[in-house]
Amino acid sequence: MAKPRVFVTRIIPEKGLEMIHQVADAEVWQEETPPPYELLLAKAQEVAGLVTLLTDRVDAHLIETAGKQLRVISQMAVGYDNIDVAAATARGIPVGHTPGVLTDTTADFAFALLLAAARRIVEGVAYVRRGRWQTWGPTLLMGSDVHQATLGLVGFGRIGQAMARRAAGFEMRVLFHDPSTPPAVARRLNAEAVTLDDLLREADFVSLHVPLTEATHHLIGARELELMRPSAILINTARGSVVDPHALYQALSTGEIAYAALDVTEPEPIEPDDPLLDLNNCIVVPHIASSSRATRTKMATMAAANLAAGLQGEPLPHLVNPEVL
Repeated sequence: MAKPRVFVTRIIPEKGLEMIHQVADAEVWQEETPPPYELLLAKAQEVAGLVTLLTDRVDAHLIETAGKQLRVISQMAVGYDNIDVAAATARGIPVGHTPGVLTDTTADFAFALLLAAARRIVEGVAYVRRGRWQTWGPTLLMGSDVHQATLGLVGFGRIGQAMARRAAGFEMRVLFHDPSTPPAVARRLNAEAVTLDDLLREADFVSLHVPLTEATHHLIGARELELMRPSAILINTARGSVVDPHALYQALSTGEIAYAALDVTEPEPIEPDDPLLDLNNCIVVPHIASSSRATRTKMATMAAANLAAGLQGEPLPHLVNPEVL
């Protein structure tokens, strides 16, 4: 019996691909950049399953015009704001994702960005490589202390809570803004719930851990940046569009805030001539917060397991839209 056809929009870790090949006749897009939308649209009309990434636009038009044979969309990511889940649900198509597995890996990276920005590590590397290091200097590249500073977490889900646990080792005061957090969780992590405005006013470091929704689009804009301390550092490992990039450039270039460290940008990838890249007080890296070998492999195997379940008509282990059941 022939295996169902699936389209995988990028090369994923080998263990995940092996699992997919066991249950499906898989075509894997070989380019580093995403497949063009028109190609993805055509594939959706031919295959029984799609394995997608955040960079793939799986909108209502694609889902509504997909062939009747499309049985599952499996996203190799925690977030799924690139997928029109309502349209998929209307068609009875289950959507899978890969939650939980990248919590600690992403928190590790967010804290690494915090430390790198605070102690100006990227600037120090560039300083040495340009041959400027002539001697030890008492005021050379002075940065900010992390120990006993105040960390403000915007969003206090899995990753935000993991950040709070890491902050405890640095004896940091932890503030958070997330109305959905039970008081018992805050007490356990010795974290204080505050309004967003109070968090921005009081925090030495502001780290973003919210999903991208209509409510969080440009959540951090000119007004919010103006509330922050001139010495404050902003860290974003959530979604690029949570921050207004034009407002951020103005805040950084005028000294309204001290530093920013971004794993995500708007647009993504960031344009090579984006003015943020000209600033010494802005670190930008290419959306690699979850990029450890172990975590990306686990994400790939979870996506493969979701795909296999959908192809076999079984409940997905990690289902975004349980209404389809």
